[in-house]
Amino acid sequence: MSFESRRDEFERVAMPHTQGLLQAALRLAQRAVAEDMVQETLLHAWNAFDQFERGTNCKAWLFRILINVSRQYHRKHQARPLTQPLDSGGSEKVVQLWVTPPQYATTEVLSALNMLSIDHRLILMLAVVEGFTCKEIAGMCALPIGTVMSRLSRARTELRKILTETRASKRLAAKAG
Repeated sequence: MSFESRRDEFERVAMPHTQGLLQAALRLAQRAVAEDMVQETLLHAWNAFDQFERGTNCKAWLFRILINVSRQYHRKHQARPLTQPLDSGGSEKVVQLWVTPPQYATTEVLSALNMLSIDHRLILMLAVVEGFTCKEIAGMCALPIGTVMSRLSRARTELRKILTETRASKRLAAKAG
């Protein structure tokens, strides 16, 4: 395949998914990091495009690459969390790299999502937000389908529990205050 035809096919098949990749990355990281992860994903995809099976689900293939890039980034930066000054007094707060709020989510839901493990958050995001099936997620994450279903169930249960506890504590605080 000539360079031009490879480029044309990549632009036709892979590039339309760029916005979806960015939206998913924004649920896992701050904007600058998410943009870097998408760029890294597309670079990996371009380098491995000859391995992509034409006619298969390109979106799932790209999301699998994004998941791998995200995991590599998370492992690399896990030992060195970013800090961000909160005020001019120099106090600092640890910032979770994978938190950027979707516009429709409330602070309460975002806080609850951040309490989930990265594995549960990822599975929940792929299933609920991106609409992938458990079978597709299993392929993307290189996990058995039973593990995906289990993590999805646990993520939903844990999220429900956290939200219930948060609302209960807010009601108690309102009554006391």
